[in-house]
Amino acid sequence: MTLAVMAAAFGNPETYSLQEFEPGRPGAGQARVSIKVAGVSYVDVLIALGQYQFKPPLPFIPGSEAAGLVEAIGEGVTNVSVGDRVFCLGAQGGIFAQANIFQAADLVKVPDAMSLESAAVFQVNYTTAHYALADRGRARPGESLLVLGAAGGTGFAAVQIGKYLGLHVIGSASSPDKQAAALAGGADAVVTTGAPDWRDQVRAANAGKPVDLVFDPVGGAATELAFRTLGYGGRHLVIGFPAGIATIKTNLPLLKSASLVGVQMRDHLLHRPAEAAENTHKVMALAGDGLFLPLIAERFAKEDYAAAMNAAFSGGAAGRVVLMFD
Repeated sequence: MTLAVMAAAFGNPETYSLQEFEPGRPGAGQARVSIKVAGVSYVDVLIALGQYQFKPPLPFIPGSEAAGLVEAIGEGVTNVSVGDRVFCLGAQGGIFAQANIFQAADLVKVPDAMSLESAAVFQVNYTTAHYALADRGRARPGESLLVLGAAGGTGFAAVQIGKYLGLHVIGSASSPDKQAAALAGGADAVVTTGAPDWRDQVRAANAGKPVDLVFDPVGGAATELAFRTLGYGGRHLVIGFPAGIATIKTNLPLLKSASLVGVQMRDHLLHRPAEAAENTHKVMALAGDGLFLPLIAERFAKEDYAAAMNAAFSGGAAGRVVLMFD
């Protein structure tokens, strides 16, 4: 019997339940994957609540990323074989399940050097961070980067990607354990989120100079403060806003000749699929070299899906939450 976390209506994690779910056999160009580990993110829970910017069809199985083993393939599939370890993405959910059907062309093999646990929380965070910094941010070696939420999934990825790109990375985190995580990920310095002298800390961490880039997956009050740390020609990358949608006065980018830059991976995939594929290929190749390693904060059994979703939504831990289906 195959199980999935499912609900007939959007709601909080406790309104979902483990139900029997039979995905069937893969059709032409498809593959059936036995999902072993699923990543659980803030956005996953927001979608499950019905509060995200798009609403998938009902009944709904949450989740957007996982890793597992190919169980069966349909006609014409040549890029993966039965038994392959693969990354799985679900733009419309369907991930919190013991098995499901995917378009085979969207599956990417997990490098031998990476565990399925790490793979389950790798692809979205690291492709987003690389696209944000290398493409949208036009990062150049020797520039400085301030990462908000540096111990979160995307923030931690940005720390590691930033170091790979040759940047001086400053991680902002709210607690000593999160700051330690950012340093372990490669940050050159850390500052304390919410501290009264936060801007002074940022400037001191950058040798008294304004920063060149801000990576902002947080939003809220932190956004304007971070924008004010930018120097001439600086770029503020907006990744998300779980702390709320910020308002920035237009005189700030004018006076600094600085840019506020949106980073939306879903639109990138829709409007520039070739560029998005190239970005993914680059990041996966680097993963195969063992350069990047996600930070896992908590692991939950599939029966504890509600606790896993609540933990991810709270953002209290350093690193990512994973749901074990094996």
